[in-house]
Amino acid sequence: MDYTIRSQVKGRDVHFFIKWAPLSLADRWSINAKVPSVAGVYEIYWMDDHKHLRMLSVGNTFYGGLRTELRRLTDPELIEDKDTKKILEDEEIWFRYTAANSIGDMKDVVWFFRKTYFPENPGVSHSGRYERIFMNESAPDKLIWVP
Repeated sequence: MDYTIRSQVKGRDVHFFIKWAPLSLADRWSINAKVPSVAGVYEIYWMDDHKHLRMLSVGNTFYGGLRTELRRLTDPELIEDKDTKKILEDEEIWFRYTAANSIGDMKDVVWFFRKTYFPENPGVSHSGRYERIFMNESAPDKLIWVP
């Protein structure tokens, strides 16, 4: 699989290289057909009335894998939160993912994204292994989303 996270450590710094899978419309059949059952990081978006992608979720999964987690998080029948359920029922849902072998790497990557996207409250912590974290992303799509 080409969609992976690599890292390069120099002293107390790490530079992550992320290759994202193409952005895909979320439905149970495409997720089951395209997404591997491996650990990794995902981003889920919804399309608003102005055809802008809006961030719904960014996270990681280890046990159960990306396929199971993306299916669960994009199925309105499996979501209890009323606001999220309504978005899943009413809007187009999109996702992308990258595989990872290290839970520490996933924690650091998700923390970096959430700290970048939601600086006032990232809601997760990094692994504590590094002093500074740097990121380089590669994706087949030009992804522009609005907060």
